[in-house]
Amino acid sequence: MTRLVQNKRTPTSSPGRVGTHTILGLLLPGLLLGAVATADIEVSKVKAKWMHDRLVGVPPSAQVLNDMAQAIENANARGAADIAMSNPVFYNSALRNFVTPWTNEEQTVYADLNDYTATVIGIIRDDEPFTDVLTGDVIYTGAQGVVPSDYSHTDNDHYLELQERHIDLSDDTLLVKREQSTLPDSQIMAEEAAGVMTTRAAGMAFFRAGTNRRMFRYLAMNYLCRDMEDLWDDTRPADRIRQDVPRSPGGDSDIFFSTCLGCHTGMDPMTQAFAYFEWDDEQERVVHTRGEVQEKYLINASTFPFGYITTDNRWDNFWRAGPRSTLGWRGPTSGGYGAKTMGAEVAGSRAFSLCKVEQVFEQICFRPPGNPTDRQAVSDIATLFEQDYSMQEVFAQTAIYCMDNP
Repeated sequence: MTRLVQNKRTPTSSPGRVGTHTILGLLLPGLLLGAVATADIEVSKVKAKWMHDRLVGVPPSAQVLNDMAQAIENANARGAADIAMSNPVFYNSALRNFVTPWTNEEQTVYADLNDYTATVIGIIRDDEPFTDVLTGDVIYTGAQGVVPSDYSHTDNDHYLELQERHIDLSDDTLLVKREQSTLPDSQIMAEEAAGVMTTRAAGMAFFRAGTNRRMFRYLAMNYLCRDMEDLWDDTRPADRIRQDVPRSPGGDSDIFFSTCLGCHTGMDPMTQAFAYFEWDDEQERVVHTRGEVQEKYLINASTFPFGYITTDNRWDNFWRAGPRSTLGWRGPTSGGYGAKTMGAEVAGSRAFSLCKVEQVFEQICFRPPGNPTDRQAVSDIATLFEQDYSMQEVFAQTAIYCMDNP
């Protein structure tokens, strides 16, 4: 027995020789660490590919995948999201498809590029405060000479040419920021421009015909994530409801109180902000008559002669009190004049911030926020968004959350 033990020890005690078990003891930790590191980077690659696919809509190249995976491995998921969003497809396809339904009454993605869509893409690309989308004297057009036509108030040819020539909207030398008030033949001054609300595409979709209530309805749907039924409030005063709303439809006043009142009490005072705007079918452009109320605000006056008569573009937010105060109105004032200040009221609300995050959440995660953890994430990202209103931050943080919580 002693001899066997001695034989076992002899190789390890001989100069210049290392036992097999010693070699394994030295190599195994390194092999295990290498295997773990390989497994970790593979997991990071899976996450990186998920993030890129959801943000951009196309697979990443091998180099981009490696770069994103390395960023995730280094606890820099935000950097990985930035790499993904640097892909031109993010702006030219994914973001365009995200925004286009906001620009038309049908809410379809199958619509041509226009000044509304291009402006939202430009604001996000340049990481401008997203409140500008409802308040800024801003519009994005092709750079001079990029396409044969320049911006026109009376047609969409400029944007159709950008679309047909596949101009890269992610390139800030090709799609450039301008001011609505300085466009040739503009009828809007800087203090009246209200972001996308005063673009040609928005006017054609939402100022055409009707009584401009459509513009506010789609503003609420796209930027507060609420249709009029969700804003229903029959506790507010009815003194700003216009003359064209019958108080006894079909001879039954109960219909007015149960059906019409709850929408019009809040909507009509807000819609007054657009009192100087109209879509002209002959000129095919938005018309702004400063100081002159459009006729559509005064039609059907005999329907209820004692209703409100619009005299200017003064708006008031009756929802600051009552059940709709939960939307978190935080603007500097509950009333003002014109679309720009009303846009600031909407963009300054908590509902605006939550709405943008919820929309991105559904875009990236392929589902609405459906549990307490999701809803807390939406709230946290909305709070982060409010620091500087960066939509890039919203896309990145939402992708990071859903990457880990698919």
